[in-house]
Amino acid sequence: MSSIPAELKYSAEHEWITDAQAADTVRVGITDFAQDALGDVVYVEHPEVGKSVSAGDVVGEVESTKSVSDIYAPVSGEIVNVNADLDEDPGAINSDPYGTGWLFEVKVAGPDALSSLLSAEEYEKHVG
Repeated sequence: MSSIPAELKYSAEHEWITDAQAADTVRVGITDFAQDALGDVVYVEHPEVGKSVSAGDVVGEVESTKSVSDIYAPVSGEIVNVNADLDEDPGAINSDPYGTGWLFEVKVAGPDALSSLLSAEEYEKHVG
């Protein structure tokens, strides 16, 4: 079974989200389950820094040796940072999806932005 860290929140589209950090910013990546399904990641199209997004918007894509998959914004807010290291090492998504393979950071739109996300237990049932 793939790894599902208990301290993170999850979207039904297989993104993980940290709890809001300082200044209400969350870090987003794709789950171990998603990277395993994708296969070897070879390219990441980042979202645009400064862009306002709504939960569910397509904000980028991940290309693997098997397919191209959309990346969705799991929360509404503003893209404030992207993981530029993935330009040189997109395989970090495969080797460390919850660490160096993170995708982008969002300043969340409001205090309820994370309320619709899944807990680790709920996500595990979702991919079950």
